[in-house]
Amino acid sequence: MDEMKATRGSFIIPLNFPEPYDLEDPYDAEMVDYADLKHWELAPLNPGAFEKYEIKFALTATDLKDKKEFFARVRKAILYGLTPKAALKALTVTPAEMLGVQNEVGALKAGMLANFIITSGDIFTEGTVMYENWIRGRRYVINDYNAVDIRGTYDLNIASLSPAKLKIDGEMGKFKGTYLPPDSAKQPATISMNGTLVTISFFSKAAEGTVRLSGNVSPESKFMNGRGQLPDGTWIDWMASQARAFTPKPKEADTAQKDIPTLDDVIYPFSAYGRTRADSSLLNLFKERNDTTYVGRLRRRYDAILIKNVTVWTNSGGADSIIPNTDVYIVGGRIVRIDTNITPTKGAFPLIIDGTGKHLTPGIIDEHSHIAISGGVNEGTQASSAEVRIADVINPDDVNIYRQLAGGVTCSQLLHGSANPIGGQSGLIKLRWGANAEQMKVENAPGFIKFALGENVKQSNWGDNQNTRFPQTRMGVEQVYYDHFIRAKEYMAQWEAWKALPQKEREKVAPPRRDLELDALTEILLGSRFITCHSYVQSEINMLMHVSDSMGFHVNTFTHILEGYKVADKMKAHGVGASSFSDWWAYKFEVKDAIPYNAAILFRMGIITAINSDDAEMARRLNQEAAKSIKYGGLTECQALQMVTLNPAKLLHLDNRMGQIKPGMDADVVLWSDNPTSVYARVETTIVDGKVLYDTKEDEKLRLDMQEDRARITQKMIAEKNEGSPVKPVKIKKRKLWDCEDMTIDEDYLDDTEETEE
Repeated sequence: MDEMKATRGSFIIPLNFPEPYDLEDPYDAEMVDYADLKHWELAPLNPGAFEKYEIKFALTATDLKDKKEFFARVRKAILYGLTPKAALKALTVTPAEMLGVQNEVGALKAGMLANFIITSGDIFTEGTVMYENWIRGRRYVINDYNAVDIRGTYDLNIASLSPAKLKIDGEMGKFKGTYLPPDSAKQPATISMNGTLVTISFFSKAAEGTVRLSGNVSPESKFMNGRGQLPDGTWIDWMASQARAFTPKPKEADTAQKDIPTLDDVIYPFSAYGRTRADSSLLNLFKERNDTTYVGRLRRRYDAILIKNVTVWTNSGGADSIIPNTDVYIVGGRIVRIDTNITPTKGAFPLIIDGTGKHLTPGIIDEHSHIAISGGVNEGTQASSAEVRIADVINPDDVNIYRQLAGGVTCSQLLHGSANPIGGQSGLIKLRWGANAEQMKVENAPGFIKFALGENVKQSNWGDNQNTRFPQTRMGVEQVYYDHFIRAKEYMAQWEAWKALPQKEREKVAPPRRDLELDALTEILLGSRFITCHSYVQSEINMLMHVSDSMGFHVNTFTHILEGYKVADKMKAHGVGASSFSDWWAYKFEVKDAIPYNAAILFRMGIITAINSDDAEMARRLNQEAAKSIKYGGLTECQALQMVTLNPAKLLHLDNRMGQIKPGMDADVVLWSDNPTSVYARVETTIVDGKVLYDTKEDEKLRLDMQEDRARITQKMIAEKNEGSPVKPVKIKKRKLWDCEDMTIDEDYLDDTEETEE
């Protein structure tokens, strides 16, 4: 809501709250996303949240399957916190202001249009009757509020028939009648009114058919009389006098405790493993202290973290890269001190973690990732899509963020796919679980862009329908780079010429047309945007280095680079880095020469070498992927760890703040149960910016809490079904785990409409 308010916008809110799922089958219930259960429960809070945060909003019946449900939905929103006053304003004053007609409609004031309604009571009270709707002074009668209420029990006298009783109840305008003769069973009676005219019909056993009566009602005395016909056609007189007035049956008081959520129940992110408040992990970790002052301060913000007696992997590169029995002190999201027997600063309020027998490393940095991206990773419709930006489609609710925190990852480069020679711009994020999309981004991070070589960009194996887009050959790929960078240089020259004009002349000449694609390529030429290039085959690696030399730009990183060991000397001379797989090979033709020694060979050549994932699952064990270079290549444990910490930080130009444990660096650290290059090592705690975002103990509690919460919401849904609410079947969602070569889109991000499904 803070972000919504910051837009200073006005919002139109539908009331199409989700229907409950049909969860009678426990296996169906297991297939529903926790986020969908929470959305169903919390959606009615939405209007009240806008009111609480003082954000201008109007209500709309749009998207309701049955528009008659509108006021019932408003009442539900009121039950969930919206005030009736705010509801009325959202239906009158606010929409008038949005349309700029507040001087004509939206309020009852002299001089304004005579648009108003007349009801039997509070418009938001259940059972309120809408009598009239006036539009520009014209009256539209919906229900006659002058109608006579004839409900009650009457003594009915009809000529030639024995005296009987006539009971009339029901609702105004929808009367229900019962004929009660003394000598036979009761019969239903049909009652209709038009002003003071009444028509009554019922079956009479004594008359051997249906008796039909018509007459007038005396509003004051509740006396009715008139003429009618017996089944044989005989005309008769009749009259009825009220013996007992109608008494509405009182509603039974609802004494059941309502399970109504509040805004405090919103989880961040809105996903499994979301937390209801910032830094709640620390509350869970230290509840055993039972110290209300301590817990209260943690709820606001903890001051520091002190990790005691831990083995620290500093990544300094020297003989003392691994320091046993050491303390690490974190304050304000930064590492401030590494020493033994550290005492917290006076007045500080640290979270103290016992690291005895454990290992502390810098957070793992995944140079090549595709998690947390909404809808798809490839804009494959043209040879260059340099204008598109992954940073615009970050999905902070992706559960893979949490899963990778559990594997020690703290930072990732979210890359465009490899459909084009020149792909889209990267998004560099920290895995700040619970933050919004903007807050995920690494502050002041350098710009990166994805290039690609090989089978994908020339559309090999894309199918017979994908053979028209240029390029279709490897030589065409080379020409794409020349064509686009020649255009970019011409574009730069046009802007430089315009900027070189004197101020008065410049005001007379229109600037060159802005081109977002060429803007990105210009940044590459100026050295302010860096290239990460998908690559496999040595010939193409050589080609791009030659193109970059001849066109005056630099390739920062070759990613995958599985034939890098063949051209390591040329890569060293070019000054390019490498981000490789540890042991992938033979999964397609152009990787047939890959070897598991590749990373070690590149490293020993003096090339900055990292191990990346390109895979949501693999990123959870990048420490083990890096450790494979100890077996395949004989690297030391420290060198192996650097391949997923310091080296990717260098490739991303973030090594001034990440990748090492030393004073002044960002407090992105991981506490391991064992040597981090061991297959037995498990992450116990992951800290990002000095905040605990994953902890094994808290994870266990979160799982139990979610299990209990799922069960509670499931029972609420079943109860609503039993009360007559419509339900919807469980729809199993497809999970997309992106990689470079995925050319599809995620259907979960399409509008869930019948037309879309067709």
